[in-house]
Amino acid sequence: MSLVGAYVALSKPLVAAFPVLLLAWLRFGIAALAMPHWLKRGADEPPMTARTRWLVFLESFLGNFLFSICMLYGVSLTSAVSAGVIMASIPAVVAVASWLFLRERITVRIGLAIACAALGIGLLALSPAHAPASPDAASSSSMPWLGNLLVFCAVLCETAYAVIGKSLTGRLGPKRIASLINLWGFVLSTPFGIWFALSFDFGAVHGGIWALLAVYALAASIWTVWLWMTGLRHVPAAQAGVFAVMLPVSAALVGVLVLGENLSSPQLLAFAIALVGVVLATWPGRRT
Repeated sequence: MSLVGAYVALSKPLVAAFPVLLLAWLRFGIAALAMPHWLKRGADEPPMTARTRWLVFLESFLGNFLFSICMLYGVSLTSAVSAGVIMASIPAVVAVASWLFLRERITVRIGLAIACAALGIGLLALSPAHAPASPDAASSSSMPWLGNLLVFCAVLCETAYAVIGKSLTGRLGPKRIASLINLWGFVLSTPFGIWFALSFDFGAVHGGIWALLAVYALAASIWTVWLWMTGLRHVPAAQAGVFAVMLPVSAALVGVLVLGENLSSPQLLAFAIALVGVVLATWPGRRT
């Protein structure tokens, strides 16, 4: 979760250098080159059923492809700090999804967590627009509300990723899940990537951006997926949700310390309220 929050924030310079759909294609392509050996079925894994293949596709389409598109477009229109506040609503959204799809009961504490998440996002929407990080971003900064909306769509995609991922960990190994969903992401983004690549000046991108792209691709498609899926094999999903608090924290810290963004008073208040919601949603109840 710390790595996810960091690359959410660090993707902001990347979307200033690459078109979003080209960036997504390059990310999946670089990661695919790094883990072809992970595609091999393990000795202890059963053959994939039609249901498992469908879940793998949905995991990639919702949690990998659409998440990347919504998140990359979103952070290009808003600040990394704002993205971190919105990402803090993940545990509450997962609770709602559990109620809708798994028929789990929403307790008073979870209801308060959902209210905190909504209040935090509401305060964020009412806060003054952040200053653009560069002159090139000036045209985008007039629509932070659209960026915030896209980041929230990414939250919905991440929710689907968590729910489907828990089901997949009982059928496939973490490395194979990571490689399969990345391969699907590459297939889905290839038509768009080739279209933008034909007219893009790759020579204008300096070495530092290429290095950041390589780290982003490895973190987003390999390291975080493998760590998350490995953890889900040994930890209940509700307990794993506790560590979602690290996503908004690391995103905001990178935005302030690395990207030089300012943390305004309304953003700080929204961030604090959202984190209270995270604690309420993930704090373990008393054992009976």
